[in-house]
Amino acid sequence: MFYPVLAHCTFDKSPTVSIILFEIAILVGSGIAIFFLSKIKDKILPRFLIMAIGVLIFELFTAPMWHNYRLGRWAYLYLDVSWILTVGWTGLILAVTLLIDRLLVEWKAGQRFLVYLGILTVSVTFLEAIVVNLGIRSYAPEVLADMTGIFIFGVPIIEVFYYTPVFTGLVISFYKYWEFALDEEPLIPSKQRKWLRSLSIAFIAVFMFEVMIQPMVNNENFPEWSYLFFDISFLLTGLWVFIIGIAAIIGEKFFLHLPLFYRFLIVLGITGAIALPLESWLIVNGYRVYGESALHSFIGIEMPVTGVPIEIAFAIPCYMALIITFIRYWEIILDNRL
Repeated sequence: MFYPVLAHCTFDKSPTVSIILFEIAILVGSGIAIFFLSKIKDKILPRFLIMAIGVLIFELFTAPMWHNYRLGRWAYLYLDVSWILTVGWTGLILAVTLLIDRLLVEWKAGQRFLVYLGILTVSVTFLEAIVVNLGIRSYAPEVLADMTGIFIFGVPIIEVFYYTPVFTGLVISFYKYWEFALDEEPLIPSKQRKWLRSLSIAFIAVFMFEVMIQPMVNNENFPEWSYLFFDISFLLTGLWVFIIGIAAIIGEKFFLHLPLFYRFLIVLGITGAIALPLESWLIVNGYRVYGESALHSFIGIEMPVTGVPIEIAFAIPCYMALIITFIRYWEIILDNRL
């Protein structure tokens, strides 16, 4: 397979004065947010770190879809993924989450979750307009090709209003799941998993994520009747859900006695062990076709045996980590009526 080696490393990293001021504002604003949030919530640095990990996982997984240029050579972690933007998104999402939890403490967790998404959708859209107009943010050709063409201040408004709830919903669920462990919150274990409910949550999470990332990879050669939206086939979506379900069964049957973190790693490892060779088979047989932007981000190193690019091998656990924590968070709050 041909990989245009590290094409993204050649992008313009030279910042303007406006961009440098914007970066300073992000760092200062995040520092101020951490200071004031520490007054209303304990363990604020571990909370910030957990949220940052969730944001970074999402950014790494979706990196081929959008470009972050001209932030300065010091600002990048991998290709055009910037730690400064990661800090900024983390500070914003954490601040909204903790403040809503403080102000709406009597509300159910699910109700507060909807408030998070509503506020963040507006806030992220505003910030997206800033980074676009500063010349930082641009979109991959595949993403532009699928857009409705409705732009406000340079922002594809329909797409941002879809992408943002998916992005923030997955990241907040990731954070909330690990917050239970951080706060050592007493939770009532479910005597019996409600499988229909769990599979429904999993299907919704996988489907929404696949719709968002579909410009990055095309699902081809599936039966025409199986396509639900764009090139999203319910056969493939159902297959990912089945893999997650198998991992959950194994985790509950054999590893329920282990601490939360180790159970999570085991379930993540099981899903990866099944999904990686499956993804390889789908690629080789023409069912999964990655777009040019994704190919240009590959460095050309393939995993032994499977032949899968190392970036995809890394992306699979990133994808599964967000999906699994989303499912488990909603199972926990529904089982415990939080």
